[in-house]
Amino acid sequence: MVINKNFYMNLALREAWKYQGLTYPNPAVGCTIVGKHGEVLAVQAHKKAGEPHAEVEALKIAYYKLTSDKKILTLTTSAQIHTHLLENHNGCFSGISVFTTLEPCSHIGKTPSCATLLSKLKIKKLFVGSQDSNKEASGGNEIVKESNIEVEDSLLKEECDALLKPFNTWKKERFVFFKWAQRLNGTVDSGVISSQKSRTLVHAMRDVCDLLVIGGNSVRVDRPTLDARLVNGRAPDVLILSRSGEFDKTIGLFHVKNRKVIISDNFDILKEYKNIIIEGGGNMFELSKDIADYYLCFLSPQMGGDISFMGIDEKFEILNILQDEQDIIMWMKRDK
Repeated sequence: MVINKNFYMNLALREAWKYQGLTYPNPAVGCTIVGKHGEVLAVQAHKKAGEPHAEVEALKIAYYKLTSDKKILTLTTSAQIHTHLLENHNGCFSGISVFTTLEPCSHIGKTPSCATLLSKLKIKKLFVGSQDSNKEASGGNEIVKESNIEVEDSLLKEECDALLKPFNTWKKERFVFFKWAQRLNGTVDSGVISSQKSRTLVHAMRDVCDLLVIGGNSVRVDRPTLDARLVNGRAPDVLILSRSGEFDKTIGLFHVKNRKVIISDNFDILKEYKNIIIEGGGNMFELSKDIADYYLCFLSPQMGGDISFMGIDEKFEILNILQDEQDIIMWMKRDK
C-alpha cells in the first residue's frame, strides 16, 4: 500500500500550529498515527510545557482505538501513559506508522523518552520532519533505528522547521512576534475586534510570554490591563514604548501584581527576555520591523472603525491559517 506521506505530516503540522505560542519553553510539535491500511488513528500535539509530548498524546488515542481499553483515557501524565502502553500494548502497534514534526526526544526529563517508547512499542516506521538541535534531547532517531524500525527524516522539513523556529530562536536569544486584530476593512481601532475564543487564546499566550510590548499612545487611549485573566494566568512584564514617561497610573496595567512595567523610548530591555509579544497598530508595526520574527493576525468578519495600517507596504508569507468559531488566525513572516 502506498501512503501519502505529505498528507499525514501536514495533519500533524496543522494540529501543532494550534498551540504555537502556548508551549514555551518547549517547542510546538504535532504527531499523526497511521494504521496498517492507511487510516488515521490519531492526530495530536504538545499543548503545554510539562504535559505529554505530541507522540504520547497521539499514541494514547491510537491505542484506545486499537484496543478499546478505556483506562488509558483516564491517564493524564506522560509517565502514566508510557507505563500503561508498555505494559498493555501486546503488539497492537505492529504495522503502525508515526509521523512527527520533530525528532522524538531521547532524554528523560519532566517526561520519559518518546524515542525509547516508540522503539519498545515496535512500530513499523517513523517519519520525522525537523531534527532536534537541543543536544540534551537529540538522538531520538538513532534510538528508534537501533530497534530495527525504519526511520525517514526531513519529511516536509521546511514547513516543520518554520513551526520549530520559535523554539530554536529563544534557545539562543529572544523570539519576538507581533500580534494584532483587524476587521475585514483593515481597521484596528474602536473597541473589541476579535472573538472571545481568540481573546482567550491571546491571554494564554501572555501567560507563557516573558514580556509584552505596547505603544504609549495605545496605553493612553485604550487604558488596558494586559493580563491573562481569561485563563487565570500569569501577567507578563510590560514595556511601554514612549518618548514621554507620563501616564495616568490608574490605568489597569500598572496595578497587576508581580509585574514589572518599564517605560522606555527604545527596545534595549528586550535583551533581558526570551519570549516576547508585541501588540499594536501601524506605528508599532513600523517601529518593530527589525526585531519581529513572526506575525500573528486575528481577522474578524466585521466592518467598522476608522484607523488601519495606512501607508505600510509589506508582503507576508503565510505559515499557517486557523479558524475559530469566528476569526481567521494567521501566523506569518515578512517576505523580505
